[in-house]
Order: sequence, then structure tokens, then C-alpha cells
Amino acid sequence: MRYALISDVHGNLEALQVVLHHIEKEDPDKLVCLGDLVGYGADPQKCIDMVRERTELVVAGNHDWAAIGRTDISYFNPYARAAVLWTREKLGEFHRKYLEELPLVLSEGELYFVHSTPERPEEWNYIFSLTQAAYYLSKLRGGFCFVGHSHVPVAFVSDGDEVSWVPGPSFKVRIEPDLKYLVNVGSVGQPRDGDNRAAYALLDLREGTIEVRRVPYDVATAQRKILKAGLPEVLAERLAYGR
Repeated sequence: MRYALISDVHGNLEALQVVLHHIEKEDPDKLVCLGDLVGYGADPQKCIDMVRERTELVVAGNHDWAAIGRTDISYFNPYARAAVLWTREKLGEFHRKYLEELPLVLSEGELYFVHSTPERPEEWNYIFSLTQAAYYLSKLRGGFCFVGHSHVPVAFVSDGDEVSWVPGPSFKVRIEPDLKYLVNVGSVGQPRDGDNRAAYALLDLREGTIEVRRVPYDVATAQRKILKAGLPEVLAERLAYGR
């Protein structure tokens, strides 16, 4: 079985189109989206439509919940909050209902899919450190957990005693028996690791590998559309720097 995994599209149609084109050439068995289809970018409805048409394996992210008023946005920075309020105005009833029906977690056998963390996902916590990863890996029932949320690709690997990590911007990890893997697949629409290329992941259970890949996209067009929409200028600027 081969899975393609995407996350944190954030209304960036230009990035999503390129990533899906690359994924189609890989011809995976399943596509999984780990949330945050909307927020920041200028094309929330089109991005929802593209993901919805290609897969039913989609979980909700914090910006998806924010866009439908299901989570508190007082902790969002001013730019993110402005994007949420703008997105709420742009979403029609159909797209709002779609986001409302997304689950927080999905699982298939040994595989666990969630936007933030495998425990208390609705609290939208982040996993940045080895200590944090070790905690969640110790709670993991299966062998694999795939997340997004931080926009920074990384693989944490546990043998039960120690946790190691493989950082991005891209990587390929060999799956070994009796190990557990917690993998952040990075962001399609707003990378934050200093690399402005879109990220996606491939899980190949036949070959025994987990890979994060990066692909360039038309950043300038995505920026122009953000500015034309009247969204905060910083949301356009940061795309160029991957921050």
C-alpha cells in the first residue's frame, strides 16, 4: 500500500495544484489530507473542492475549525485572525458544512492520521522537540502517526527507549521492524522551515519507506492573489521566505 500525505494547504491554490500534479504521477493507492485546508491564502473554496474531489481521508485542522467558529481564535496572531475572519466571509454553506463534518482523527490499521497531536487533538498542541515527540510516541498504539500543524517537516523515530529525529527540508526514512514513527509531513501552502517549496509525503509500505518531498510552485501568483483579496501583506511576504 502506498499513501500520499498532504497538510496545511491554507487556501494556496497554486501550491496545491502543483503538489497534486506530482502526487498523481506517483499513483498512490490513497491520498490523505491532515487538515488546515483554509486560512491565510486567497482560495479557500477552490482548495476545499480540489481536496474533496480527490479523497475522503481528510481530518480537520485548527484553521478549519476556526473558519466555522468551532475554536477560539483569541490566541491567533493578528494576521492569522484577520485571515480567519476573511475566510468566514468567503465560505458558502456547502463548504462550511464540509468542514463541519471532518473528523479530528482517522486511522487505518497501524496508521494514525491527525492534524496536531494523537492525544487531545482538539487542543491544537505542537510537536517540536524530542521530549514532546517521546511523550506522544509512548502513547501511540500503532507504529505510525502522521501530523501537520507546525508546517515543519520532521520524522521522530522511537525504539521504545530512545527517540531520534530526521529533520527536513526533505528526507527519506527506511522503516524498520519494532520501531515507531511520528512524522510531520510539512506544509503545502505555507512552509515555515526556511524553504519556500511546497511539501508532501509518501508512505510506501511495500518498499518500507517514508519520504518527504519538496516542489516549487508559482509563489508570485499566490502572493498577488493574497494582496488583491485585501489580506494582510505579511501573509504574502512570508511565502517567499518559507516563514
